[in-house]
Amino acid sequence: MPKPTAYLIDSSIYVFRAWYTLPDSLRNGDGEPVNAVYGFIDFVASFLEETKATHASFAFDQSLTSSFRNTIYPPYKANREPAPDELKRQFEYCRRFIEAAGFPLLSSDRYEADDLIGTAATHARSQGHKITILSADKDLAQLIDEHDTLWDYARNRKFNPKKVKEHFGVRPDQIADQLAIAGDKVDNIPGVPGVGMTTAARLLTKFENIEGLLENISAISDMGIRGAKRIQGLIDEHQEMILLCKKLTQIKCDAETVNKDLELQRSQCDYSELDELFSEIGFGNLRREKWKKLLAN
Repeated sequence: MPKPTAYLIDSSIYVFRAWYTLPDSLRNGDGEPVNAVYGFIDFVASFLEETKATHASFAFDQSLTSSFRNTIYPPYKANREPAPDELKRQFEYCRRFIEAAGFPLLSSDRYEADDLIGTAATHARSQGHKITILSADKDLAQLIDEHDTLWDYARNRKFNPKKVKEHFGVRPDQIADQLAIAGDKVDNIPGVPGVGMTTAARLLTKFENIEGLLENISAISDMGIRGAKRIQGLIDEHQEMILLCKKLTQIKCDAETVNKDLELQRSQCDYSELDELFSEIGFGNLRREKWKKLLAN
């Protein structure tokens, strides 16, 4: 009998989404904003109602400045402002909620959520599960295998390997190389100035990967694409940067902080902790009853 789908959730994206879209007039009894935690918990409810998921893990970022990537390249993500205290407090509420609800929580001060998801996916596949990753982050497309799905839940867009190729112009296993060449402003990864995602895709279509590209730089000018000689010069000039960027864009799938025997099935929830948490964030009776019914299934 096939094992249930294992859902791996890039949780921070959905916390931030709620923080920016719900009004901060949503406050608890102490006057603290709770808009992000309300939105995140509602997202989890919607996800569970739709999927009836029994196997799911929630990964959180906590390594904005302490990731191993910061050691490789100190400016990595240096363009991001630290989360305000009001949001940090809500992230803690979200983590408490996930644990109290009985779901495995993945978090590390060395590895990012992407790496924890990649490692959990590797372990889950070895146990016979198909994988669905919930995220809007293009980086995670590199993890999608033949039987996997990347689900942009908010936009209800699902990507299998074929859809990844159609959308990004490259296969999932080429995504990290594409980002290493083109760069990623969101993560402050420089890539090659003047070379975008479309051009990077065309280079990888011809040369397969970064190694093949760098071994055949002189062949770029013969590709018949606009500005081929200029692109050849840029790739030649930035070879070391491309290789460095690959170390930043490639997701680790062997993070030692994730137990190889990770059990993704939801365990018994802690109702007393949930009641305490719901009181702290000001949940009313209707929301509490909704969650008791959801978790009882």
